[in-house]
This record gives sequence, C-alpha cells and structure tokens, in this order.
Amino acid sequence: MIALFFRDLKLAVRAGGGAMLGVLFFMTVVAVIPFGVGPDLNLLARIGPAILWIGALLASLLGLDRLFQAEREDGSLDLLLMQETPLLLTVFVKCTAHWSATGLPLVVASPFLGLFMNMNELAIGATMATLLAGTPAITFIGAVGAAVAVALPRGGLLVSILVLPLAVPVLIFGISAVYAAIEDPAPFLPPFMILMAITLFFAVIGPVAAAAALRHSAD
Repeated sequence: MIALFFRDLKLAVRAGGGAMLGVLFFMTVVAVIPFGVGPDLNLLARIGPAILWIGALLASLLGLDRLFQAEREDGSLDLLLMQETPLLLTVFVKCTAHWSATGLPLVVASPFLGLFMNMNELAIGATMATLLAGTPAITFIGAVGAAVAVALPRGGLLVSILVLPLAVPVLIFGISAVYAAIEDPAPFLPPFMILMAITLFFAVIGPVAAAAALRHSAD
C-alpha cells in the first residue's frame, strides 16, 4: 500500500502536470475576480473566503477523471481487481495519494491568494483549516464519479457533472465555518465539525462505492 501511494503520487505529479495545473487554475480563478467586482478592498475581503472555496472546488475537479484512467489504459486495473488486498483499501490509498498531489497544494496556496483578496489573518487561517478538512471529501466523492466513468473514452465532463452536486454540502459548510470564525470565533466549531463529519462519511462511503463501480465496469 505504501508503494502504491508513492507510485500514484509520482504519477499524479508527472502525468499532465496535475498538481501544478490545479494550482494554476486556482490562482487564475481568484485573480480574475477583482477585475469583475472592482477595486473595492472591503468587498474583496468580504467575498474572499467564498471565492477561495469555489476556486478550490473547481480546481479539485480537474484531475479526477485520471484517478483510475492510467490503470484502465495499461491493463493494471484488472490486476487491482484480482489481488488479495481489498479493492476498497486500494481505492482509499489512491484517493489519499491523489489528494496529496492535487488537493494539498491548493491548501498551501490559499494563504497567498487570501492576501491577494485582502483577507485578514483570521479569515486566511479559517479558510486554510476548512480547505484542509473539506477538500479530501471532494476527492472521495470524485473517486465514485471516476470509477463510474472509467470505461468511457471522454469521461472528464461526466465526472464533473456527477461530483459537483454531491460536493455542494462541502462547499456550504466550508464557507459557513469561515464566516462564523470571522464574525465570532465561538460558532466556528459546529459547521467545522459538520464539515469534518462529511469528509469522514465520504472517506468510508466513497471507496466502497468506487470499488463496486470498478467491479461493475470490469464485468
């Protein structure tokens, strides 16, 4: 499992520049917002957490279709299905590696983009904490969509369509937790704990559903 983690981590970084592509897209989405809303610094600071979350969500969707595509193309997906290791554990490790290569860089980049949006230290810290807690859920949700679309030649758009509605609760509670921290530090915990619960829920359900979809696609 450790070897599989590092193998997928290297593939995610090298194949098509997945990690860097997501960060560049994230930066592009955030950078164009001031041109649309104008140079009002107070407005930018007010909408900054929501913009960062929306940009991170969209950037997380970019590489999800490649989660199982390489194994499908070289035939190693059949080996993963036949090995003794439970398939859901393999899917979990692959999701963890994918998030480490594509989701974690978004979390690291968020403080710098928060400064660009004129956000204060508390807002930047809350946004970074919620992205760290919430973006893994997007990856686990995306694993299900990627497994459903793995047999399709152009399944990237289908994965985004399947994942986006399910990721809306993650977006809602992530943004709610940030604004709760900005307005009053006390209410930060309830939406943040719900966000973590959503991540833990999809960390369990996602690999199980993705493994079932992969077995179905192989039949």
